[in-house]
Amino acid sequence: GDWSLDGATADDAYHDGSLHITQGDGVTATQVNASIEMTQAEFEEFKANQDTYLSGGTYTHNCFAAGTMIATPDGEVPVESLSIGDPVLTASGEVVPVKWIGRQSVHRLFAGGQTPVRIKEGALAPGQPNQDLILTANHGVIIDGLVINAGVLVNHDTIDYLPWSEMPAAITYYHIETDTHEVVIANGTEAETYIDYVDRQAFSNYSEYVALYGIETRIVEMPRHRISSRRLVPQYLRERLGIEEMAMRSRIA
Repeated sequence: GDWSLDGATADDAYHDGSLHITQGDGVTATQVNASIEMTQAEFEEFKANQDTYLSGGTYTHNCFAAGTMIATPDGEVPVESLSIGDPVLTASGEVVPVKWIGRQSVHRLFAGGQTPVRIKEGALAPGQPNQDLILTANHGVIIDGLVINAGVLVNHDTIDYLPWSEMPAAITYYHIETDTHEVVIANGTEAETYIDYVDRQAFSNYSEYVALYGIETRIVEMPRHRISSRRLVPQYLRERLGIEEMAMRSRIA
């Protein structure tokens, strides 16, 4: 059934974190970020696209935001323009075909209070990224051979969560799957491809995967150390990226 505001009309600004959006059969999705407002226009847009926004159920993604430029043998192309079978370049210079592109549009009301990370141009090294890179916090970028989740690198300056004020009503994420876990180049920065500890069923086009391949296939993580906790980031990297300095400022403040 259609989704409607529980306890408010569509004309109301959607700002009270105690409210819910409730479907006719009683299924409820809780509004978790009380700072955003939902206008009449946003509500109508949400209703028109509810199947897309809600198809994944939960939103734990490791993906690139739309607009991320991926290196291919013919130059950089937007991730959303890639198709199955298209060649992409790996960090080692090999060319591998795209096996599948996972896609999910997440409405900000159902983002679990999580905004993507923005790594500003040049934040990691000169030309890395070559333009701002926006990706989910659990997506790994490769620095000095380490796979480091983007959220671990946040220094609240050159690497930070995208402010809610700059978030569109919905954001579409894309994940590149290749035959094996690879390192591709995204906005001039080394970053990982899909690995199956992320549930493929969370993507809105999961049925496409099933139609193509029939069953889930396992992708083994590449033999690199992964860092998913800030305390495990080497001290020299904390200093180089200003992570420790920004943390210290926060404690003083």
